[in-house]
Amino acid sequence: MSAGVTARDPTPGVGRSSKPRWGLALVGAAGGAVLALYAVAAPFVAPALRRVCLPFVPATQAQVENVLQLLGGRRGPLVDIGSGDGRIVIAAAKQGFRAVGYELNPWLVWYSRYRAWQQGVHHSAKFYISDIWKVNFSEFSNVVIFGVPQMMESLEKKLQNELKDDARVVACRFPFPSWIVEHESGKGIDTAWLYNAKSFKTTVKEENPN
Repeated sequence: MSAGVTARDPTPGVGRSSKPRWGLALVGAAGGAVLALYAVAAPFVAPALRRVCLPFVPATQAQVENVLQLLGGRRGPLVDIGSGDGRIVIAAAKQGFRAVGYELNPWLVWYSRYRAWQQGVHHSAKFYISDIWKVNFSEFSNVVIFGVPQMMESLEKKLQNELKDDARVVACRFPFPSWIVEHESGKGIDTAWLYNAKSFKTTVKEENPN
C-alpha cells in the first residue's frame, strides 16, 4: 500500500459532518425538554397570569364529598368555576348531573377530558377552555367554586346578576363575603358552604328597589 493511500481519510466527510449532526440532536433534545417542562409547569404557572390569581390546588376527597352532600337530591345542570383537573365535574357526573367545567388552563382541560373519558362519563362531563369572567352562568342551577378571597366579591355580583332564583351555589375553601349561608358541611380547609340564589338575589332587590 502506498504512502499516499495510507494518509487518506478512509471515510471522507464523516468526521466533519458528525459534529453538526450531534449539534442538531442536542438542540432537538433541549427543545423537547423545554416543551416537557412547560407541559408540567403550565398548570401551576399560568394561573398567575390571570386577572385574579386562581392557583390550581386539587380538591381533597373530603371536599368533593362535602360538595356532593350539600347538593344531595338536586338535579339540573352543574358548573364548576375554575374546574382544575376536573374531579368535581367528574364526581358530579357520576351522581347523575349534567356537569360542565370552565378552566383557563388548556393543559388541565385536556387532562380533565381524558379522565372523564377514562372513567366513562365523558357524555355528561364537559370541559371548556375559557376565562370565567367571560362566561354567562344563567343556564346553571348548581354552581361550585373553589375560589380565593380577592375574587369572591366580584363573583358575588356576577352570579347575583346571572343566576335564576332556584339556583344553589357551593363555595369551597373560602365563603362569599356578603351572602347568608344556608347550610355548611365539613371542617377546616374541607369546609363547603351552600347558598340559595333566591336569598341573595332578594337581598339585592331590597337594596336596589329601582
